[in-house]
Amino acid sequence: MEHSISFIDRKATASQQHALPAGAEWRVDSIAALFELPFNDLLFRAQQVHRANFDANTVQLSTLLSIKTGGCEEDCGYCPQSAHHDTGLKADKLMALDDVLAAAQAAKDHGATRFCMGAAWRSPKERHLEPVIEMVRGVKALGLETCVTLGMLEAEQAQRLADAGLDYYNHNLDSAPEFYDKIITTRTYQDRLDTLGHVRDAGLHVCCGGIVGMGESRLERAGLIAQLANLDPYPESVPINNLVQVEGTPLAGTEPLDPFEFVRTIAVARITMPKSMVRLSAGREQMDEALQSLCFLAGANSIFYGDRLLTTANPQAAKDRALLERLGMRSDA
Repeated sequence: MEHSISFIDRKATASQQHALPAGAEWRVDSIAALFELPFNDLLFRAQQVHRANFDANTVQLSTLLSIKTGGCEEDCGYCPQSAHHDTGLKADKLMALDDVLAAAQAAKDHGATRFCMGAAWRSPKERHLEPVIEMVRGVKALGLETCVTLGMLEAEQAQRLADAGLDYYNHNLDSAPEFYDKIITTRTYQDRLDTLGHVRDAGLHVCCGGIVGMGESRLERAGLIAQLANLDPYPESVPINNLVQVEGTPLAGTEPLDPFEFVRTIAVARITMPKSMVRLSAGREQMDEALQSLCFLAGANSIFYGDRLLTTANPQAAKDRALLERLGMRSDA
C-alpha cells in the first residue's frame, strides 16, 4: 500500500496522521517521495512524528568502546579494521575485563546510559564469547544498558548473550541490497538478516542502521530505509552513520554526502520508524553544531557520546554537554 505524503486532517493526532496501516509495508517509491519533499515540509512532518512519540528535548547518550580492534576478515570497503586494507591500524587482542569495566564506569560518570562494546570479528568463536559474556554481566552490574556488536551470530550464541543480560545487539545492514555488493563481498545481505533473526528470536533488542555517503544514490538510500522500516518489528535503535573516509580504504576519496541530504535521511528514518531511537553515529565529528542541531530537529534523539567511536574521533563529552545546554536539551540520565 502506498503511503500518502500529502498533509492530513489536522484534527487527527500526529500519531494517527503518520502511522502506516497495520500489516502494510513501506514501499521504496513511497520513501523516495519523502526524500523529495521540500526540506521544511519534511522536517515539519518528522518533528510531528517525533513529538508524538518522544520528548522532543531529550537525547539518549551511548558510549562505544572497541574491545577488540583490527584484523577483521571481512572486506567492508569503508572499514579501517579490515585485514584487507592497509590503513596503518594495528590489530589488538581482546581487552581485559577490568579495563572494560573501568571504561564503562567512566562513561556512566559522564552521563552515558548505554555502554556499547564492539569487536572486529567476522563472527565470535567460543573462546571469544565467554569473555564478552563476562563483560556484559559486569557492565550490567554497573547499572548501564548493554550493547555489543561482534559480527554474525548463530542462534545459540544470541541466546547465551541474552541469558547473560544483554539488552541490545548491533548488526547494521549498511546499505540497500542493490548497493551492497559494491562495498562488501565476504558476507551476504542474507547473512546479516539471518543474524538479526537470531537476535530477535533470543528476545534481544535490535540495534540496526546503515551508512550513507558511500556513493549510493538517493533511491538506494530510500532502499536502505525501506529494509530497516520493514523489519518485523523495526529496530528499537537505528544508528545512521555518515561515512568517515579513512586513507587506505577503498571508499577514501568518495564524494562527500551533501549535509542537507544527511538531515533528510534522519527525518525519513524518524517518519518511517516513529518509535525508534535514531542515533547520530559515525561522522558526527565532521558535523558543525548547526548541522547537528538540524539533525535533532529532524528527529535524532540519540548520540554516541565520548572521545572516540571504534577507531575514529567523536566530539568530546564536555563539548556535547555544552551544545545540549545551549539548545535547551537534556540527556535521558
